[in-house]
Amino acid sequence: MASATTATPAAGVGLLPPSPAQTIGPYYAMALEYPDGPDVAPAGHPDTIVLHGGVYDGAGVPIPDALLEFWQLAPDGSVPGVPGSLRRDGLGFTGFGRVSANGAGRWRLRTLPPGAPAGGGLPHIAVTVFARGLLSNLFTRIYLPADAAEPERDPLLAGLPPEQRATLIAVAESERVFRFDIRLQGPGETVFLTYG
Repeated sequence: MASATTATPAAGVGLLPPSPAQTIGPYYAMALEYPDGPDVAPAGHPDTIVLHGGVYDGAGVPIPDALLEFWQLAPDGSVPGVPGSLRRDGLGFTGFGRVSANGAGRWRLRTLPPGAPAGGGLPHIAVTVFARGLLSNLFTRIYLPADAAEPERDPLLAGLPPEQRATLIAVAESERVFRFDIRLQGPGETVFLTYG
């Protein structure tokens, strides 16, 4: 009867890191880079705001290769959509951004304040989260604090208890800079949406 043996690395040879086939993927941040993805606002626009934050797992550990997509209405509430609108020309507003989290799980977006939807509800930015280990992408929203001051005007915010509602509202750090952290699980878990 043959016995199983364990191979040991030769002296001076270390173990190799796992290959992609041995780990959970896909690796969105490496595969779907988008030129100028964080720069949704036209260069030099006076109403530009900055959103930034981190993406964290259930243990509060930063996720270094998450990918976030942002979709929003223009400040006047119109839907930006011109031919080639996913290409940046530095002049127009596309309403779309794609941002990779950095090695510390941090992201940053330059955009304009979103307009209110024509069908009712408060202005918001729609966010799609892609990350390793997720079997499907997640959807959430970002509301700016001034817009969310009257949550009863928005069906989603009105239907949430205050502690969950708070996970959808960015925190003002200065006049035009806001922080929004995304927590995939655990305490302070971000509210995620299901679209049918």
